[in-house]
Amino acid sequence: MAGSSHLIVDEPVVQLGRNLTFGLLDSIGRAIVTGQFGSAVFPTEAELAKQHGVSRSVTREAVKMLTAKGLLSARPRQGTIVQPTSSWNLFDADVLRWMLERQLSIDLLRQFNELRVAVEPEAASLAARVAGEDDIRRIDEGLCRMQAAECGFDDPLEADIAFHVAVLRASKNPFYIQLREVVSTALRTSIRFTNRIKGRTADVAEHAKVRDAIASRDPDVARIAMRTIIGDVLVLIEDRIPSIE
Repeated sequence: MAGSSHLIVDEPVVQLGRNLTFGLLDSIGRAIVTGQFGSAVFPTEAELAKQHGVSRSVTREAVKMLTAKGLLSARPRQGTIVQPTSSWNLFDADVLRWMLERQLSIDLLRQFNELRVAVEPEAASLAARVAGEDDIRRIDEGLCRMQAAECGFDDPLEADIAFHVAVLRASKNPFYIQLREVVSTALRTSIRFTNRIKGRTADVAEHAKVRDAIASRDPDVARIAMRTIIGDVLVLIEDRIPSIE
């Protein structure tokens, strides 16, 4: 495929890394998500094993994992079939990462931030009611990292992610907490995109308002402050859609 030479299925075995199963999972998963199989018949386990220079057991395990993620299905007399996007588990961090690493999709970024605005403000509001001292300390640490990043002493991306994940954890809602890997994975692309447009990192003062509201046990202010942060991102994305090729 022209323009996508970095997403080739038949990579040398050395590129699969120490863990052959997860290396093969990553290689085939990327190929499926980027449409490299298209309407072609998906290879058999024997063909995949030969193509990648790995054992049948490694191939079988990788195919099972891809099936669990909704990318593949095995049917009697039909073999293994690539599933449509509608069947993929979009809450699986690997699937989301593969989707975000293909050609930049503004629609996907917008949809992800629409999910965030439905979840994170409520998580912040919950955190203001139920967060313990350790939870608030982790939020403080995330904010301190963001402040340090502005001075070049920390990674802006990792600091921003640490803050948002700390808020999810502070909600003590297991469903919100389960989203931390999804949020972390997608934020890596979303933050890079928005920071490139703005020419700067996240607004630390706005994030501090979230922290202050949680520490002050003010659920309504925490909700509004977090919604403001994500709402600004959505506006930024919408404003840029016409100029993205």
